[in-house]
Amino acid sequence: MRYRLTFLAGLALGYVLGTRAGRERYEQLKKSARRVAQNPAVRNTAETAAQQGRVYAGKAFHTVSDKVGERVPESVAHRMRSLRDRNGDVRTEDDWGTSNT
Repeated sequence: MRYRLTFLAGLALGYVLGTRAGRERYEQLKKSARRVAQNPAVRNTAETAAQQGRVYAGKAFHTVSDKVGERVPESVAHRMRSLRDRNGDVRTEDDWGTSNT
């Protein structure tokens, strides 16, 4: 019985000390992550990457829409035109999704 009580006391003490140390380490990591995220060089790089991603996504969208052409159902074509109009990306030479009737 004495060994069980000693074991349980040690287990409880280890748990308390471990959680306190873990919490402190978590706070350190959180502070470091916040400092990195607020670094101007990191923010500029992230914004540049996001902008390039939007450019490449737009190019891919137009490439796919040019290749698919009239083979898209009218309901899908209408949604794509509305998305394109909402994003301000209107190309006059692109008549994708329009009917010839």
